[in-house]
Amino acid sequence: MSSFLTLHAVALAAPSGRPLFSGLSLHVGCECIGLVGRNGAGKSSLLRAILGEIAPRSGSISLNGTVGVLHQMLEPGRETAAKLLGVAEPLALPRRIEAGKGSEADFAEADWSLPQRLEEALASAGLRPIDPERPLASFSGGERTRIAIAGLLIDPPNLLLLDEPTNNLDEDGRAAIAALLAGWRGGALVVSHDRMLLEQMDRIVSLSPVAVAIHGGGWSSWVAQRDAARARSEAELESAGRQMRAARRQAQDVRERQARRDRSGQAYAASGSAPKILMGRQRERAENSGGRGQMLVEQRLEASIASLAAARAQVEIATPLNIAIPSCGLSSHRRLLSFDAVSWSAGERTVIDRLSFELQGPERVAVTGRNGAGKTTVLRLAAGLAVPTSGSVARSGPSAFLDQSVALLDRDATLIDNMRRFNPALDDNAARAALARFAFRNVGADRLTRTISGGECLRAGLACLLSAQPTPQLLMLDEPTNHLDLESIELIEQALRAYDGALLVVSHDRRFLEALGVGREIRL
Repeated sequence: MSSFLTLHAVALAAPSGRPLFSGLSLHVGCECIGLVGRNGAGKSSLLRAILGEIAPRSGSISLNGTVGVLHQMLEPGRETAAKLLGVAEPLALPRRIEAGKGSEADFAEADWSLPQRLEEALASAGLRPIDPERPLASFSGGERTRIAIAGLLIDPPNLLLLDEPTNNLDEDGRAAIAALLAGWRGGALVVSHDRMLLEQMDRIVSLSPVAVAIHGGGWSSWVAQRDAARARSEAELESAGRQMRAARRQAQDVRERQARRDRSGQAYAASGSAPKILMGRQRERAENSGGRGQMLVEQRLEASIASLAAARAQVEIATPLNIAIPSCGLSSHRRLLSFDAVSWSAGERTVIDRLSFELQGPERVAVTGRNGAGKTTVLRLAAGLAVPTSGSVARSGPSAFLDQSVALLDRDATLIDNMRRFNPALDDNAARAALARFAFRNVGADRLTRTISGGECLRAGLACLLSAQPTPQLLMLDEPTNHLDLESIELIEQALRAYDGALLVVSHDRRFLEALGVGREIRL
């Protein structure tokens, strides 16, 4: 298999000089490779290094072929479909010639086959022919994704680089990305936290400052390998703990035996029964023998302590955090929320049209639909942050709403200050204990909010909301996994699975909804 990309012992560092990862050696041929790691591990930086935008700290990067990039879908602004397709200028050349305004250079550069190839590329991306001058804002998120894919298919590159391609996309957009990779005949390097997309990968590359790991297979097999490594680390820690306890007991036994011998020798010497020269020799032999034994035991104890420290450090690297959400004591019969023929309009456009549903007890409900269907609006109506144009919303019991940017947190305040601001009844010790339940322990509570990662920010927002008294019985979440790394997503899933309240969630992440145990969907 020919290699489109060769990485040899590549190391990258952040602009501050902080090491991101080192020792990455990889050959990329006709295959799809997923790049995973915590936020800030250097995944997007690696793509930039491959494109030559930044230089590696050490190692080498070699390209053999053309490269195409599929960026995250941003807000379209005033751009046209032709701009996203990358054909705005090439399409303008034939038009100028046909209008009698073409120059010699236009005639030399005009690609008369482009319209036909463009139509074929759009069809391959699942789109009918479109007007290239049509504004991008008039297309849905899924359609914009397909247009960007068509731009790559006009002249397919050898190597495709994708940076979080499914972020903020609806199901149609995610399906388009999955279809692109399923049919891709070149190489692809994909930065993603979308586990369904990562399941398609031929290999997974995990980046961290501690180690680079390369696994043959998709996401499920990678998780199985990772979890087995965690189990081994836990077993090694337990074994190291047993060995250290045994070494300590042995050291204590040696000290106690030596102390008994010393007391016996002193009593014998005090009796005057033996010649002084004999007593001296016996004492010297005892001291030498006892000293050697004590030294061996102490060495064994020091070695066991070092082994325990190494095993504990490995567990801290391999094992995720744990967070504990307080119980809200929700009854299974309590009706928390009801929509009765609710409509909501933006100007002349009706976004929500006569929506009715109820939420009772600790249900897990997802609000789904394409981008722009009004999912966030439903959450805002449920939280009382928006007023229906018609119909009524009834709420019962304490609830909390967390938007995808966690805007409730003051970014210039510390975590402990944010906790006290939302829960003024908590004193400093109680506020720190509340943060500790969400894995912000000791000095972690004093960190400035603007210095923490996206996953930590979401965790801090949950801590502030769910430490209220009484504990909210309904938690509303708007795309909580956007921009989170996989470890943060898994941590949030673990916490929310244990939550005994109700959940109303907007998310395009099917794996996330399945992990929460969502039993009902409200599709808009």
